[in-house]
Amino acid sequence: MSVRDTSIDPRLIQSAREEFLKNGFIKADLKTICDNAGITTGAVYKRYSGKEELFCAVVQSTVDKLIEFTRVRAEANFTEMTDAEMHEVWVMREEYAMDMFKMLWEVREDFYLLLEKSAGTKYENFRHDFADSMSKATYLYYLEARKRGMTGVEMPEAEIHILCSSFWTSLYEPFIHRMSKKDIEKHCKVICRFFDWTKALEIK
Repeated sequence: MSVRDTSIDPRLIQSAREEFLKNGFIKADLKTICDNAGITTGAVYKRYSGKEELFCAVVQSTVDKLIEFTRVRAEANFTEMTDAEMHEVWVMREEYAMDMFKMLWEVREDFYLLLEKSAGTKYENFRHDFADSMSKATYLYYLEARKRGMTGVEMPEAEIHILCSSFWTSLYEPFIHRMSKKDIEKHCKVICRFFDWTKALEIK
C-alpha cells in the first residue's frame, strides 16, 4: 500500500499562497503553483478537487480563527456581566484595539487574500460577511445596554450595521494597503479617538 508523501503539503500550500497573493484566485495558475512547489498537478488533485478547494485550504486556519473571534462575542452571557463590565465593552481602549490588530497581523497574508484576492471563491464576500457577523454581535450588546437603561438612544439594527461596517473597514484598510506594523500602531491610536461608541450610543 502506498504511503502519502506529507512533505508535499506545506510546499503546496505556500506555493499556492504566493500565487494567489500575486495574481488573485481567478488569474492564479495551477501549473505555476505546482511547478514552484516541485510537484505534479496529479498530486494536487489527489488532495483537492480543484483550485478553489486549494484556495480554501490556504486560508482555512485564518477563517477558523476569525469565526472563533466572532463566536466568543456573539455568545457572551450578558446576564453574568456587571453594568461596569457592560460599559467597558463600549470603551475604545487602545490596548484592546491593538490586540485585534495583533491578531490580524499574525495572519496578515491570508487576511489580505480573503479581503482582496478571493473573488471567484466562496469567500468573495468575506469583508461584508465578517462585518455583518460582528454587527449582529454588537447589536446584541446594544440591546442588553438598552434593557438595563444604560442608553436611551434608539438605534435600529441597520444603523448599528452601518457603524460596524465603517469600524471594520478602518481595520481592513491597513492590511489592504500593506501598512507596516509601526504604521498600524499609529493607525490604532487614530481609530480609538475616532470611534467613540460611548458618545455614539450615549452609554451611561
